[in-house]
Amino acid sequence: MSLKIWNELNMPIKELERLQAVDRFLKLKISSELEMQEIVSCAAEICGTPIALVTLLTEDTQHIKFKVGTDLIKTARADAFCNHTVLQDGVMVVPDAGKDPRFADNPLHTGEVNIQFYAGVPLTTSDGINLGSLCVIDHQPKSLSHSKQRVLAVLAKQVVHILEFEHSLEVMKNQFIEARANELKIRSFFESSRACHLLIGADMSILYFNKALSEFLRNYHHEEIAIGLSVLDFVADDFLETFTRSFNKALSGQHVNLEHSLEHAGETIWWQFNYSPAYDKFGKIIGVSYSALDVSDLKKSQIDADQKRDALNRIALVQSHDIRGPLSSIIGLVELLKLSDLQQVREEILMLEQAVKDLDGSIRAIVSDTMS
Repeated sequence: MSLKIWNELNMPIKELERLQAVDRFLKLKISSELEMQEIVSCAAEICGTPIALVTLLTEDTQHIKFKVGTDLIKTARADAFCNHTVLQDGVMVVPDAGKDPRFADNPLHTGEVNIQFYAGVPLTTSDGINLGSLCVIDHQPKSLSHSKQRVLAVLAKQVVHILEFEHSLEVMKNQFIEARANELKIRSFFESSRACHLLIGADMSILYFNKALSEFLRNYHHEEIAIGLSVLDFVADDFLETFTRSFNKALSGQHVNLEHSLEHAGETIWWQFNYSPAYDKFGKIIGVSYSALDVSDLKKSQIDADQKRDALNRIALVQSHDIRGPLSSIIGLVELLKLSDLQQVREEILMLEQAVKDLDGSIRAIVSDTMS
């Protein structure tokens, strides 16, 4: 008996299921890489840390799928802070790793990576499996407010939504032919997805739709969708041109990903749309696979981060101007004193001049860093 088989036979069922799920997502080719990268950048900015990661944990390894502020690709799972995060449901915060007995001797704390502060949220799938985490890291001990912890949890949910969306999309494309012959299988897949899915024929007739889309149209627009109807009957006038153009690109063999906001019953919702060609068993394009995922929470987090950054820029400019006025007066006085015949305080005048220059340089540096 091989060591791998022996390990699997002696592994708890829940962990075995978790590893199987992680393996599926590790093999997944993610088309929404830009959106995932935006999430980790947003997490780092909101939490005020230089590093943010999206990790997936296999049996022995922590795989870093998306990141900002580090070149790490993977670490040993035994050393990973995220290994503790996946064992719980909420946000795990380590304000000072050196004072936490779990991490005081951890090589990721004591070594080059230098983790002093850590906060992570498990990436929990819709069926309750913790794949890894979205985490932020700093090289200095610090705390994280409850409001920022809540934002981090929202961003972690968005990561899972995108992963599940991409996975369901890949399954739909890979199994499209089989699904036509086995309606029960395709129905089970469709109904388990949080995203709105459509299979559209080349003539724009609706071939199939999932429960999420049906309920959305009913709740927001009081419309009933049905197989055989034209998809254009359910496309808003202000989105018709974009939809048609994207549909035709997919029908020609291209993959189209875009974000767009639409009004639904007085509510603005940001959508991530995906249009992909659907093939028959001979490789001929027979229609379009269309999916829509609500990414409003991510957009709100991005807008909040932009507003906070703009506010900091305004504060820095105001403060610099308030300080620079009196500072300019002091510089003028120093120049006048230098011209006067005050040899007994000559040294003190030169020291004052140097202090003023240092202060002026510090103000310029603060403004430059804030605006960059």
